[in-house]
Amino acid sequence: QVQLVESGGGLVQAGGSLRLSCAASGRTFSSYAMGWFRQAPGKEREFVAAISWDGGHTYYDDSVKGRFTISRDNAKNTLYLQMNSLKPEDTAVYYCAARSGRWATTADERYDYWGQGTQVTVSS
Repeated sequence: QVQLVESGGGLVQAGGSLRLSCAASGRTFSSYAMGWFRQAPGKEREFVAAISWDGGHTYYDDSVKGRFTISRDNAKNTLYLQMNSLKPEDTAVYYCAARSGRWATTADERYDYWGQGTQVTVSS
C-alpha cells in the first residue's frame, strides 16, 4: 500500500506557473506508475498526465500538452507536475494517483491509490 500527499496548489494569474508535488510513503515508490488527474466543480474527474515507473514514458491530455510536464524522483519518492502558461480552465482540484505495475494508463479506474487533492485556481 502507498500513501499519497499532494502539495503546491494555490491561486495564480492566467499565464503563470505552479509546480505540484506528490509525496509517497509506504511501499517502494518505483513499484508504481503514477498519474495526475483533476476535477473541476460540476465536472467529472479527468486525466491530465501520467508517467511510467522509471520516468521513461510520459502521457498527456491534449489540453495540457506543451504546457504541463510530469516527472518523478524515485530517490525522493516524489511525483511532480510543472504547470506553465496556466489558463482559467485549468482551475480544479488536482489529484495524484498510483497504479501497481510499471506502465501508466489514462484510465482513472485503473489506479489503486489516490491522494486527497490540492486546489489550483487560475484567475483571468
